Amino acid sequence: MQRQGRKRNTKNLSMAKVNFFVALLLISFLLLAPYLSISEVADNSVPIVSGLSWTFYKTSCPKLESIIRTQLKKVFDNDIGQAAGLLRLHFHDCFVQGCDGSVLLDGSASGPGEQQAPPNLSLRAKAFEIINDLRNRVEKACGRVVSCSDIVALAARDSVYLSGGPDYGIPLGRRDGLTFATVNATLQNLPPPFANATTILSMLATKNFDPTDVVALSGGHTVGISHCTSFTTRLYPTQDPTMDKTFANNLKVICPTVNSTNTTVMDIRSPNKFDNKYYVGLMNRQGLFTSDQDLYTDSRTRGIVTSFAINETLFIEKFVVSMIKMGQLSVLTGNNGEIRANCSVRNADNKSYLASVVEELPVEEVWSDL
Repeated sequence: MQRQGRKRNTKNLSMAKVNFFVALLLISFLLLAPYLSISEVADNSVPIVSGLSWTFYKTSCPKLESIIRTQLKKVFDNDIGQAAGLLRLHFHDCFVQGCDGSVLLDGSASGPGEQQAPPNLSLRAKAFEIINDLRNRVEKACGRVVSCSDIVALAARDSVYLSGGPDYGIPLGRRDGLTFATVNATLQNLPPPFANATTILSMLATKNFDPTDVVALSGGHTVGISHCTSFTTRLYPTQDPTMDKTFANNLKVICPTVNSTNTTVMDIRSPNKFDNKYYVGLMNRQGLFTSDQDLYTDSRTRGIVTSFAINETLFIEKFVVSMIKMGQLSVLTGNNGEIRANCSVRNADNKSYLASVVEELPVEEVWSDL
């Protein structure tokens, strides 16, 4: 009797193990289902805009990428926070009027520049300084052949890589824009932190980004900081029910009032490392902005967030694709635009640049130009 009882117990235990593994496989399949559907897109190569090239400066400035990466490594060794600032600068440039370096331009007598628009007031001043410093280093090595907009794109890529993210190639050959966008145009093209998924998906659809692109690009929030005023409306006067209570209470310590001037990290798990922990935070209701958390709340993007949270390789793969697409938005190439001598000023307004051009030209050429 005891032997038969032991046999039955052993058999029941074996069946329990089988059922456990079957259940585990089923759960794994369900979790990976979004991954399987999204990864099919990853095999398609990103089309390259005419005028851009993977090897654009191979002859004219062969050390370009080495110059930028070497200098940025020094900058980030001193302050890794600058990586997020440069990445954000690229986003804010490309979303408004295309990747033409227009966000770098100072305002003029005709009106305020893009930097004066509310979404850009929190761009790091140091980021602009770093870009100008890189431009000077590149010009010293190669002459005036590399645009400021290409330098911004390369600095963003290296910010991702030097923060622990992927290393990937980007097409180059952009020219710098001759004008900056109006404040209203800037506002209309940069999703605010209080925007919901519907607003973000609609805004980015006009730029040919699909939901996977939107969620992947939002992953840039895995590094960097935010000002309290960008999210305190989720804390006061009443707490947003989609925000984890402990997370909210911790934020209230950092941001004690709705108008607090303090800052906090975007990703509480690994704020200075480029990884997929941002999506883990969204699954735990720890997204800082409404525009972040609603990506997990909304059924159209929830599965993509989940896929990126459980598979960092998939996130990296899709982020690279989306960044290459973003980096080609409305670019100027060939004879369109210019290569600025000073990233913050158009050549036509740069008296020191015009003076140097005059000095370099023969007398007869100067006369004919005048």
